[in-house]
Amino acid sequence: MSYLTDARRAGFVPALLSAIPQTARLPLLVALSAALALLGGCAGTRGGPIPYDVELAAPDAPSSLALEDDYKIAPLDTLKIVVFQVPDLSGEFEVDLTGRIALPLIGDVKAIDMTTAQLDQKLTEQLGSRYLQSPDVSVGVKSSSTRTVTIDGSVRQPGAFPATGSLTLMKAIALARGTDENANPRRVAVFRQIEGQRMAASFDLTSIRRGQAEDPRIYTGDIIIVDGSSIRAAQRELFGALPLLSIFRPF
Repeated sequence: MSYLTDARRAGFVPALLSAIPQTARLPLLVALSAALALLGGCAGTRGGPIPYDVELAAPDAPSSLALEDDYKIAPLDTLKIVVFQVPDLSGEFEVDLTGRIALPLIGDVKAIDMTTAQLDQKLTEQLGSRYLQSPDVSVGVKSSSTRTVTIDGSVRQPGAFPATGSLTLMKAIALARGTDENANPRRVAVFRQIEGQRMAASFDLTSIRRGQAEDPRIYTGDIIIVDGSSIRAAQRELFGALPLLSIFRPF
């Protein structure tokens, strides 16, 4: 309940209260009417600290050496981690929007802005100091979010899509087959890397559809989250943590 109090203070009003871990989506904890009454909001209204009606600058140019030795791990990348002869600690792990991966034994580990070699060394040290003798760890990037547009939240087909041609927010949402029945189309966040920092802005999809607001351009590497009952815990955390009046701060 303390999180709910903090979220309300921050101005974030989710459509439904859900507790969904990184790797799975659990059943909704409360009925729609009860959740709306508890949270003091509804899916048809604007809200939250991510600002509206701002001009989000173009993103940093992608590195020509992406996915080579100096590639820096980014949010929503999928990593393949192998601990030799320990299959229970090996697998594919998605970097969440806060830049962390959830690993067995170790728990949450910050992976963002690290090379695979740096993360390899970090995991080797953590496993070796507490759990394994001389662990042999291998880290690789199975898929990179920096060459695609990632669309998640309350859309019908979340995923990573090639960013080809001139792409706008409306076109990007269409790639994900539109918003689902639990979406709050008045609250769509775009996360972007600008001048070395991760920034965000909110957009009102309903106003864009009506021609009342400009349809913003979407770039390769952007992450789009549609608010609604199906957003995951890490996404909800970011919605509530970003500053109310400025997008030009790291998160």
